[in-house]
Amino acid sequence: MSPLMSVLAVVVLATCLATVRAFYLPGLAPVNFCEDDKPSETCKSQVKLFVNRLDSEESVIPYEYSHFDFCQADDLSDSPVENLGQVVFGERIRSSPYNISFLRQEECKPLCHKSYDLGDRNAVDKLNGLMKGMLKNYQHHWIVDNMPITWCYPVEGDQQYCSVGFPVGCYVDSQGTAKDACVMNVVYNKPDTFYLFNHVDITIKYHSGENEAWGVSFGDKGGRIIAVNVVPRSIKHQKMPSLQPNDCGPTVPPMEIPGKLSKDDKIDVYYSYSIIFVKDNTVKWSSRWDYILESMPHTNIQWFSILNSLVIVLFLTGMVAMILLRTLHKDIARYNQIDSEDDAQEEFGWKLVHGDVFRPPVHSMLLSVFIGSGVQVFCMTVITLFFACLGFLSPANRGALMTCSLVLFVCLGTPAGYVSARVYKAFGGYRWKLNVLLTSLFCPGVVFSLFFVMNLLLWAKGSSAAIPFTTLIALLALWFGVSLPLTFVGAYFGFKKRTIEHPVRTNQIPRQIPEQSIYTQPLPGIVMGGILPFGCIFIQLFFILNSIWSNQMYYMFGFLFLVFTILVITCSETTVLLCYFHLCAEDYHWWWRSFLTSGFTSFYLFVYCIHYFMTKLTITGTISTLLYFGYTLIMVFLFFLLTGTVGFFACFWFVRKIYSVVKVD
Repeated sequence: MSPLMSVLAVVVLATCLATVRAFYLPGLAPVNFCEDDKPSETCKSQVKLFVNRLDSEESVIPYEYSHFDFCQADDLSDSPVENLGQVVFGERIRSSPYNISFLRQEECKPLCHKSYDLGDRNAVDKLNGLMKGMLKNYQHHWIVDNMPITWCYPVEGDQQYCSVGFPVGCYVDSQGTAKDACVMNVVYNKPDTFYLFNHVDITIKYHSGENEAWGVSFGDKGGRIIAVNVVPRSIKHQKMPSLQPNDCGPTVPPMEIPGKLSKDDKIDVYYSYSIIFVKDNTVKWSSRWDYILESMPHTNIQWFSILNSLVIVLFLTGMVAMILLRTLHKDIARYNQIDSEDDAQEEFGWKLVHGDVFRPPVHSMLLSVFIGSGVQVFCMTVITLFFACLGFLSPANRGALMTCSLVLFVCLGTPAGYVSARVYKAFGGYRWKLNVLLTSLFCPGVVFSLFFVMNLLLWAKGSSAAIPFTTLIALLALWFGVSLPLTFVGAYFGFKKRTIEHPVRTNQIPRQIPEQSIYTQPLPGIVMGGILPFGCIFIQLFFILNSIWSNQMYYMFGFLFLVFTILVITCSETTVLLCYFHLCAEDYHWWWRSFLTSGFTSFYLFVYCIHYFMTKLTITGTISTLLYFGYTLIMVFLFFLLTGTVGFFACFWFVRKIYSVVKVD
């Protein structure tokens, strides 16, 4: 390139860079705030606080904020619209009655008054709802500026844990045993007493040093919110609280609700709140999630999980390499050295079954359907993890992960139909219409049926996790209106393609399989095949289950993508290894075994979920238990399709490869 061209290239590049503008995903752009007397188009004076559903680690059933008798907002019209993922996850974000103006401090501001006359059945039901929430340790989830309000408290080792929810209240039983929320305050110690948290101290931290970089200049009168912390307290107000700080001071007695009440009792609950603004320029807006995520699963444990998985992969890779490079290479060389007609007749090992190794399996239709749906789940997982690693599906973008997964699954019906059709055609199948219908309806139907049964249970309980009827219709429309036609399109092109040609011919008469030892029988091989792949993921699985059932945020998608890659390699190598052993034992029934060997990893996943339920969770109640295992079955079934498909294609490639390089008459 000439010097003139180089100079022109630099000038063009500099011009392009000068015109580039940064962009943010919807809902993730920074919001500038300023005082009431200086609002403008570039900054807001009102800080909106939204309330979300309430959930508990002791119950799988979440409830909407309005289910409990808390202070409600008069106008819900400005509540944000939930996306598909939020609706499926049961999130219900609504406006709150809290009035917050930027940089306006509030001390003991009254919110509302609730009175319960225990002679009124309706009032008793409302009070019982609150007491049940405290007994089950239900948690508030509030949102300010797209940030979860956190409740930070000290834990062991002089560390601080920040929870993204805070309790409704706490209960001290008749023996004096209390929940963590009561233990933290020595005043909450009366046996058989409920302590309702009717007051919150909200601390809003803001950063005012980065506004001029975005073309906004208002000095110390504005900024961006970087953290919102809450301290819930129980305060017994004798009347509606005034703005005097003493009315909400630490010496005010708590709001006690006795465990045993009579019909003549009357309980008055006064709700209040305080707002404190704190300037903090040590944390930038772009790093404001760090203090929440740093209190989640530790990175060193994640690296231990990766190293543990890598050791297993290296061990398996060494064994497979030894077989492929030494044993298998010697086999092929020996088979191809035909010095005489007598040598040609002396076949042994896996070459003996060359005339039966590609014989179509029993229930070939079902296997092809499983493989097609497995490809659909595999592609969905890979693409979703890719976008998650790029940051598009971060915790700040609520519901994006589930929305992305659902949309991808629906749109990936084409590869599912294509792969299922090609595999079924290779098996010699001719009932292509039934194959397409089963591919598009069977596996999604199993998932939808389980989901619908659990949705009926949630409907009966009045839970916020119950999918509205309109959303259910929308999901069915996506299934039958988008996924089903796309599956037909993929199957059409799959059946139009030429039949997959195998490297060896199949004999008309099946060869008799000799008696197998206990190690080469199908069931022991399948059971052993799932152990190593599960060993690669069980540590990562613990964090995933914590994010689902213990209200912890999962954000280390880079680790997850790496572990997923290791899982795919391990499933492939394990299946290939066991397939070679079975072929050497003259057992040519490898089609279903290759799918079930790696797919059996899902069984260990299910066993681990049972262990997690019994040792880590405190879920009580029949409905909650049924919901837990219902959702677990959906996860296990999809994992079965995913891992089984990976093992099948790895084994399919291996068998075709070894029989294509050996001379067969």
